[in-house]
Amino acid sequence: MITRRALLQTGAAALLGHAAASTKPNFILIYADDLGYGDVGVYGSPNIRTPRIDQLAQEGTRLTSFYAQPICGPSRTALMTGCYPMRVAEHGNKKHLHPVLHTKEVTLAEVLKPAGYATAMIGKWDMAGHSNIAYKPDLLPMQQGYDMQFGTPSSNDSVTQTVLMRDGKVIENPAVQATLTQRYTDEALRFIERNRKQPFFVYLCPNMPHTALAASDKFRGKSKRGLFGDCVEELDFNVGRIVDTVKKLGLAKNTYILFTSDNGPWLVKKEEGGSAGPLRSGKVSTWEGGVRVPCIFWGPGRIPASRVCSELVATLDVMPTFAALAGAQPPKERVIDGMNVSDLLLGKTDKSPRTTYHYYLWTHLQAVRKGKWKLHVTRPGQPEWIMPLLRTRHIDETDARDIAQPLLYDLDADPGERYDLAAKHPDVVKELLAHAEQVREDLGDYNRLGRNVRFFDPMEARPTEPQRTV
Repeated sequence: MITRRALLQTGAAALLGHAAASTKPNFILIYADDLGYGDVGVYGSPNIRTPRIDQLAQEGTRLTSFYAQPICGPSRTALMTGCYPMRVAEHGNKKHLHPVLHTKEVTLAEVLKPAGYATAMIGKWDMAGHSNIAYKPDLLPMQQGYDMQFGTPSSNDSVTQTVLMRDGKVIENPAVQATLTQRYTDEALRFIERNRKQPFFVYLCPNMPHTALAASDKFRGKSKRGLFGDCVEELDFNVGRIVDTVKKLGLAKNTYILFTSDNGPWLVKKEEGGSAGPLRSGKVSTWEGGVRVPCIFWGPGRIPASRVCSELVATLDVMPTFAALAGAQPPKERVIDGMNVSDLLLGKTDKSPRTTYHYYLWTHLQAVRKGKWKLHVTRPGQPEWIMPLLRTRHIDETDARDIAQPLLYDLDADPGERYDLAAKHPDVVKELLAHAEQVREDLGDYNRLGRNVRFFDPMEARPTEPQRTV
């Protein structure tokens, strides 16, 4: 027999459970494409106006040592899985230049959904094949933990071959690129409005300012930085629309916004590319300009305002951090490289748990960082094992030379990597070379396979080195 007291206890437990669910924070992750460290006003841009992103930084915390991967597909893979791209399993057991993420890998959306989150992927995906024509439909966002999708399967390189999809089906071919920044934001705002009474996660990936550049009539020709600046200023305006809507709906005290970029700037054409500011080189390189990107965390009343944080943090850390804030669980049965940096973001500590970072270009370990020290390991200027990337002009000729001896930089004093200190600190060089070897044993290198690299598809024998394919 069920007593009245038992019924009351059951009802109270249900109410408490509902209250707990309703207080889970919302997450909006805005992932710009090819936006450089020096392309935002608060990071030092002299000629691109970004008042709303700057305001986001004034109301939140700006990170100055935040790392992504050197190119788009790997960067999005690291963000979604919390793992170095070398570690994750891919379709066909290959190591694609842009990872083709295996469905048995666990994405950030798949971590949050069991905790009661509505999930939306809006914008560029780029983990089902680096193509808007030859992508794999079974690896699109709807099969990777998202309730809805609106965007492009891959990059917007070609005006005539960029398709727009909704929930895995093409609805516009070719997509009208000048409309996408606004339409993506419109879609995000509708999703937020629909799901404002439950916890939600919006993964918003504008195609801009990746080329081919396109801005709407309202912004085209309005910046001092040409079409590139127009695209960034339109992006900034739409970041403001999102913040305004969150505040208008009364969600600001329970919503986190993360604004960042997938890699350093496109440098091929000066008028169409961005700026790494004081950093060296750009996209498709493991110099700081290729991987250190702008990053702002916003959460009024929780994340300290007007704070500038130089601690080491990476896209790898987003999954475990969001999971911790949401009361969710990242996968425990596999190696995850990301670390929970929530205490750092919330101001409970001034130290990041991350003290190291590994700089890979595709399957090639090119540098390691430990604390303030960064070591570039020896390598030829144009190694054959990154051949598809050698056609790029993102890297200055002086940066594409052979490295005959390890190069050591103090990133605290010299973020532009101008002054090699290897000869002055042989003990640090020795320590970091030993660390690089530990990284190779774990993750591998262009000529060897690490012991903790994952494979999910059947194979006759585990390969001894990465099976690279474009």
